[in-house]
Amino acid sequence: MRVLFVEDDIASAKSIESMLKAGGILCNSMNIGAASLKVETLYGYDLIILDLLSADTEGHQLICRLIQRLRGTRQQTPILILSDLDEPDSIIRGLDLGAVDYVTRPFDQSELIARIQAVVRPGHGHSGSLIRTGNIAVNLDSRTVQVNGVPVHITGREFGILELLSAHKGTTVTKDTILTYLYAGMVEPDQKIIDVFVCTLRRKLSEAGLVENGGAIIPH
Repeated sequence: MRVLFVEDDIASAKSIESMLKAGGILCNSMNIGAASLKVETLYGYDLIILDLLSADTEGHQLICRLIQRLRGTRQQTPILILSDLDEPDSIIRGLDLGAVDYVTRPFDQSELIARIQAVVRPGHGHSGSLIRTGNIAVNLDSRTVQVNGVPVHITGREFGILELLSAHKGTTVTKDTILTYLYAGMVEPDQKIIDVFVCTLRRKLSEAGLVENGGAIIPH
C-alpha cells in the first residue's frame, strides 16, 4: 500500500510518516503548497491523507481547494482527512468535499492504520495487490516483479515507474507525473533521469522475456 501524506506542518509530517512506515505502509510526504501546484500529477497512490491542523491557517483553505481540484480531475484516489478540528461542521464539510473518512486527533496509531486499511481495501482494484499486463506480474505488496513467473531484479525507482505505469494502463503518464511519484517531498532531478530509468527497466524486462503484443506499458 502506498500513501501520500499532504501536510502544512513539517514536524507533523515526519511523525505521521514514521508512524505509517512502522505499520508497514509506504508513505511519501508533500507540502500542501507543492501538492496544490502539481495536483494533476498526484497519481499512483492508494490513498491521499490531508493533514488539517487549524481552521485559521492558509493551509486549511488550500486543502479545501486541493480536494475540489482533485475531484475536478476525476481522480478516484480515496482521500482521508486527518485533523485537530472535531466540530461537526468541520467533519461534515470535509466529507461533503469528497473525503471518504475524517480522523480527529488525538488518535491511536493502530486505529489510524486500521482506518486507512478499511478505506483502501474496497477500492484498491487489484485482487491480491497483483497487476498483470501481458506476461508481466507486478506485486504491489511485496514490491516484486515477475516475467513469465520468473523474478526480475529491479531497483526501487524502477519498480516505482513500473508500478505507476501498470496501475494506469491505457492512460498517458507524463515524465512530470513520474518525477512527482518517485520524489514526492524531495528535490526532483532533471526529467532526463526518467529516460535512463525507463531504458534500464525495458532492458531488464526484455532480457527476462517481456512480450509486448498490444499491451505495452513501458514507453519507447
